[in-house]
Amino acid sequence: MPEVNNFAELEVLLDQCQTALNYRFHDIELLAMCLTHASSARTRLHSNERLEFLGDTILGVVVCEALYHRFPESSEGELTRIKSIVVSRATCATMAARVRLEEFVLVGKGLDHGGHIPSSILAGTFEGLIAGIYLDGGLEAAREFLTPLITPEIESSAATLHEQNFKSLLQHIAQKKFGATPMYRLLDERGPDHSKVFHISVVVAGRVFPAAWGANKKEAEQTAAQHALEELLGDDAGEDRNASPPDLRESAAAEGSAVTASEVATPDVTVTSIEPEPFGLGVEQS
Repeated sequence: MPEVNNFAELEVLLDQCQTALNYRFHDIELLAMCLTHASSARTRLHSNERLEFLGDTILGVVVCEALYHRFPESSEGELTRIKSIVVSRATCATMAARVRLEEFVLVGKGLDHGGHIPSSILAGTFEGLIAGIYLDGGLEAAREFLTPLITPEIESSAATLHEQNFKSLLQHIAQKKFGATPMYRLLDERGPDHSKVFHISVVVAGRVFPAAWGANKKEAEQTAAQHALEELLGDDAGEDRNASPPDLRESAAAEGSAVTASEVATPDVTVTSIEPEPFGLGVEQS
């Protein structure tokens, strides 16, 4: 946690923070409030708590918009599951680390554990910054700030859920039908270390299913699991060759854990000027 003893030191801190964020605030006092945890503020209204409340909604709006355009064929349930990961406290803390937020957030000494700030505080401060950028520069500014941060989290979350859906569904069906657990075999790997591809097959109760290539082992395993599911579900169809194949994605979603969807709408916010005492931090101007 940075030590701020006077106005000049605070100005330096805020300038360094803006460089890390790649965004320059028109209202520098608003940035100071974004970084101020309640434990170091004169009053709770001088802290980032209210900003955190607004930032959570702005983050949801930007993430939902990105998911809507990125996955045009995904169902509402699939989009909701990805969104729940990307807007979670854990992911917010990860994104906060990517903009070096721990170097700038202002907390009371009792919350500074050996120079490390709890991830929950970092996540809340990150949400506060989102709100600050939104109030300072509008939704487009918030979107530009968030897009490079949320894009890899969206891709990672989508890949993880996809893998978990097919593999967990195959395990459920294999145990129910054969009393066996699927086994994944690495058949081949090719390419240089920085760009390998992997060939993996899945075996259930001694039956080997069609193998699949993937850019990593997890991707190859989930595709191999999909191949096995298609054959197993095809077997269950029996002689009825005219039956439509089941929608595996919906089946996988049904087997996965339920996630409560939250309705997110673009906030109708009237921005008013924020006029706290200078920074509300109790530092002396010099």
